Amino acid sequence: MVAEDDEKQAELVRRYLEREGHAVRVVGDGLAALDEVRRREPDLLVLDVMMPRADGLDVVRVLRAECREVPVLMLTARSTEDDLLLGLDLGADDYMTKPYSPRELMARVRTLLRRSRQPGAAGAVADPVLRVGSLALDPERHEVSVGGEPVECTPGEFRMLAAMAARPDQVFTRQRLLEELHGFDRYIGTRTVDVHVMNLRKKIEPAPRRPVRLLTVFGVGYKLTDPGPAGTAKPDHRA
Repeated sequence: MVAEDDEKQAELVRRYLEREGHAVRVVGDGLAALDEVRRREPDLLVLDVMMPRADGLDVVRVLRAECREVPVLMLTARSTEDDLLLGLDLGADDYMTKPYSPRELMARVRTLLRRSRQPGAAGAVADPVLRVGSLALDPERHEVSVGGEPVECTPGEFRMLAAMAARPDQVFTRQRLLEELHGFDRYIGTRTVDVHVMNLRKKIEPAPRRPVRLLTVFGVGYKLTDPGPAGTAKPDHRA
């Protein structure tokens, strides 16, 4: 599905998608995008940020609050890092600024569709529950808990946490985590990883400023570890 209020842009994206064999539905505002996603459950949503009735950021915020895991590729004329990180933090899977290359757009569409069909994605074969101490992560149900208490994660946070939970105590560089989040063809800086780490610590750590689970390995990256009994206090995951 394409949500874009600029008719020329929408038509361009539609044509390229159809050339690759995709059936495409186009809508022109944010509320229509929400209605169509709820009704049709598309395989991918190409979503403009600046739209009438509800902007793209609000659309992503509502979809993720409703636990809808449709992959979202955001398009925007905004190019500041804060805007980019906000979109990813709300739950967008990828982000392109205008003007963009239609060929690059199609490459990113292919990447998102491949990722959504991998084990652990919605509709794929389930992996076993991953456990690191009192932290449990269920790839099939897309659920995270700490000490039995549910923790809400964005899709990006979940993917990064899952990669680390599958290899506890292994140190992941920022570049490696960025690849886990976005594949090898990303142009976003590694600061994206730091933002996800900061938000995850608010959700899984008893004291986010004194982490005992998601640790910094200075000069290298991050690792996920079992803190033992000292880390069993319930985290504040209201953030």
